[in-house]
Amino acid sequence: MEFLLRHGVTVFGQWISIAELAGQVFALAVVFLARRRTLWTWPVQVGATALLFAVYVSAHLGGLASRQIAILLISLYGWWAWTRKADPVYGIAVRDGRAIERVAMASAFLAGTTAMALLLQALNASWAPWPDAAIFVGTLVAFAAQGAGLVEFWLVWLVVDAIGVPLQISSGLYFSAAIYLVFAGLVVHGWWSWHKTAKQVRLEAAPVVTAAK
Repeated sequence: MEFLLRHGVTVFGQWISIAELAGQVFALAVVFLARRRTLWTWPVQVGATALLFAVYVSAHLGGLASRQIAILLISLYGWWAWTRKADPVYGIAVRDGRAIERVAMASAFLAGTTAMALLLQALNASWAPWPDAAIFVGTLVAFAAQGAGLVEFWLVWLVVDAIGVPLQISSGLYFSAAIYLVFAGLVVHGWWSWHKTAKQVRLEAAPVVTAAK
């Protein structure tokens, strides 16, 4: 891994380590795979986490580094969960979150960000504890919702991207910042795709429920 951190390429005058380049390319691939609702989403994500963990440790961003460990664990859960939610027509079964699930996601994001930011400050583990913490917690919320097949996970990613772009630029990780901007566009398309699928599933299930009554 040290080799991947010390060697890299220069793009538009900005040096990018091989670890950052490969990690972000893998992460970008995950968005494409998730939009298609394929199980390959998760093993590719595992590869991205290993590379980006090393990148963020070297940049002294404890929250983003810790996030990779959490993503790894949630990826294993998501991989398991998606194997149990296959649909012969739509692939992985997805749905809109219920009101209580949306409230729970928002509450977890706010409370988790506060707790994580205070922890990072106490440990002096990040030079930007609040945005670092928000990205960390937002990622956990998004991946947990993705594993559960909730359409709203894409919206959480939009919030993470909005916070992540300026933080990456301030950290000198310009390639990662550019990738975050690409993420934002893909996330919007991914949300539209999942929302459309969830709506189709809901409409097709409605006659069955009516008939059952």
